[in-house]
Amino acid sequence: MTSYHPGFGNHVSTEAVPGALPAGRNSPQHVPFGLYAEQLSGSAFTAPRQENRRSWLYRMRPAANHPPFRPYAKPGLLRSTFDEVPPSPNRLRWDPLPMPDTPNDFIDGLTSIAGNDGIGVHLYCANRAMERRAFFNADGELLIVPQQGSLRIVTELGLIDIEPLQIALIPRGVRFRVELPEGEARGYVCENMGLPFRLPDLGPIGANGLANPRDFEAPAAWYEDWDEPTELIQKFEGALWTTTIDHSPFDVVAWHGNLAPYRYDLRRFNTINTVSFDHPDPSIFTVLTSPSETAGTANCDFVIFPPRWMVAEATFRPPWFHRNVMSEYMGLITGAYDAKAGGFLPGGGSLHNRMSGHGPDRASYDAAIAADLRPQRVEDTMAFMFESRDVLRPTRFAMETPLMQLDYDDVWSGFAKAELPK
Repeated sequence: MTSYHPGFGNHVSTEAVPGALPAGRNSPQHVPFGLYAEQLSGSAFTAPRQENRRSWLYRMRPAANHPPFRPYAKPGLLRSTFDEVPPSPNRLRWDPLPMPDTPNDFIDGLTSIAGNDGIGVHLYCANRAMERRAFFNADGELLIVPQQGSLRIVTELGLIDIEPLQIALIPRGVRFRVELPEGEARGYVCENMGLPFRLPDLGPIGANGLANPRDFEAPAAWYEDWDEPTELIQKFEGALWTTTIDHSPFDVVAWHGNLAPYRYDLRRFNTINTVSFDHPDPSIFTVLTSPSETAGTANCDFVIFPPRWMVAEATFRPPWFHRNVMSEYMGLITGAYDAKAGGFLPGGGSLHNRMSGHGPDRASYDAAIAADLRPQRVEDTMAFMFESRDVLRPTRFAMETPLMQLDYDDVWSGFAKAELPK
């Protein structure tokens, strides 16, 4: 059974074997049980204390114990440069990826959809567990959003179990493998190359609300002891590299620090909404944010649209028509999105780049202006956005796949012209 330590950004101390964690110092001359002390840094040494992220790991072998890496030769659809095709100002939407016909694990099942210098948007479709394989990303952290099927993520710092409506956040450099308890799985990945995700400031909301820190869970120490060949793959400067080590990389017996993977249950998000009129800006639904150097403008916001009450008086309740300086990739985990009556499917996605006009489709608009404005409970839904200040450039696959809905623009056709008084 997996166990966790609650709290986002907490300093955790955990050991899988009593006495394995050194007391009073990080790197003693003699580490208990002959373990090796290793610092894993997620920020510069001199980053301000509130920004500094690092953990000390006590492991059975140094992580430095590996042969040289060589290019990973297996072809795939994972991309890190997004210049294969010209960026598109058009509104784009895709059907879900089908499950693969051949065995594919999490790494080989990654398909890139779009990205920029700060983030990459990928999909995963896997029907095989990573066996004697591990992966780490030297380019950025990974936000994993399951849509179908549960995942067991084995990390250097412990075990994380997630299912749809939960997410996992894997820091840059942390080694992990993905197992499939249900045999297959599908979902979304945001690769964040900017500042690490953090909880957004609450401003006038006050001390509580949105995603509460106590609901994030870091894994307790857990280790694996085997001496068998294991492939270790890394993503470095956009390319995949591989080597083989003669042991499991998940041999951390104890650790302490504030750099750790997390899981979070989206059903615990404390939604804030209007109790008078008008629809609040979607930023009120932000779970995590990766800030940029421009205050209030994110490298990436992770935003969700969960079940909630809508009570706005004399108000058009779905998201309004708008054009935005941010670029939005939207996915759907379950149910339907209240601004799109059809065509937007769980496992699918849409892309609305900077300043592209978008909003409710015709069917959703007609239903909303005719609705009886009683208090309304929006149920069976969980949509989300990866929202970035920079244009998201689609990959060649995204622009050429038959999964693209070529008639997407049609959802905004047929709106009648407003009739002004004569």
